[in-house]
Amino acid sequence: MGRLVTTYLDGERIFTCCKCNIHLALYKDIVSKDFHGRLGKAYLFEDCVNVSTGPMEDRILITGMHTVADIYCNSCRTVVGWKYEAAFEETQEYKVGKFIIEKMRMQSLAGLDQRGLANRLTHGLYIL
Repeated sequence: MGRLVTTYLDGERIFTCCKCNIHLALYKDIVSKDFHGRLGKAYLFEDCVNVSTGPMEDRILITGMHTVADIYCNSCRTVVGWKYEAAFEETQEYKVGKFIIEKMRMQSLAGLDQRGLANRLTHGLYIL
């Protein structure tokens, strides 16, 4: 297995893994906050970084049958949500290729200098 490359996001508000603080998504990439996951509220994102996908499986969700793959934090391997791979109903196709991140699995960084934060996290000088 090769070396893991970490992506640091730059923006006004960044969502990070609640366990290890690695960047996951930007606020501007939220498609909807009106979703539910295994642990309660969840957000639908257009894009997500620093995650790996597990095997695809068909899962019955609130809105019907979907093919999804769990997404894991690349740093601590926590399941943070899932990625929609296919929808069985035409009205649900807008979700395909997008990511659900459970609110209980993320936290928000707001108003911080992201480049400085990335540098402090890299060198172990910052504790959230």
